[in-house]
Amino acid sequence: MTDLKDKCVVVTGASRGIGEATARHMADQGAQVVLAARSAARIEEIAAEIEAAGGKASALSCDVSRYADVSALIEHAVRTFGRLDVLVNNAGLIDPISRLADSDPDAWDHVVDVNYKGVYHGLRSAIPQMLKTGGGTIVNISSGAATSALEGWSHYCSTKAAVLSLTRCADKEYRELGIRVVGLSPGTVATEMQVNIRRSGINPVSQLDPSVHIPAEWVARAIAFLCGPKGGDFAGTDFSLKNDEGRALVDLPPL
Repeated sequence: MTDLKDKCVVVTGASRGIGEATARHMADQGAQVVLAARSAARIEEIAAEIEAAGGKASALSCDVSRYADVSALIEHAVRTFGRLDVLVNNAGLIDPISRLADSDPDAWDHVVDVNYKGVYHGLRSAIPQMLKTGGGTIVNISSGAATSALEGWSHYCSTKAAVLSLTRCADKEYRELGIRVVGLSPGTVATEMQVNIRRSGINPVSQLDPSVHIPAEWVARAIAFLCGPKGGDFAGTDFSLKNDEGRALVDLPPL
């Protein structure tokens, strides 16, 4: 079991999907949760629901593509709950899906700003705070796209590859100082992102039957697992839910 009681957990992209499920699951486990997303009204609503159920939560509007926003988020977490134990770098985009020659340069750049630079901003802001208290865990949401080439996904594949490299670099630099940095490759998840992927009709992922996508709650359970004692075995790597071994460790049904 992962002991998250009274831990301070920051989750980006917490207004829906994996981020929302993670915030709720962590709060259910006794963590003090800070929800971050651009949509302030939605994360404030979720935080209020968590508190109404007896949990502890706070919400702060944040655009992860802006370092100042992420730095302020981490400062808010420490000011509100006294410390920072876990950061879940979840915020990410895949739209607009298009082949390279058809892509919009501004939109392509924006995906880089969120998916890649947003993770760097999280690492840069969280690591100094974690060093002050002797360590912590940072979970970067990754993807099989990090090691694949998929038509229409040049922005997504390349940014997830970059995030995997950041995970490895951060692990090399800070593991011995008590900071665990680990990636999570969940496979396809039943979120709005998959709806948009299916609508695009590009590459085999868009042809998958919706029944194969796993619930966001399963991903939340995997994130909690990575914060526990056995999660350290996967530091510097992408832990996968796309095989029976990974699912068994999280106590999820096999493929």
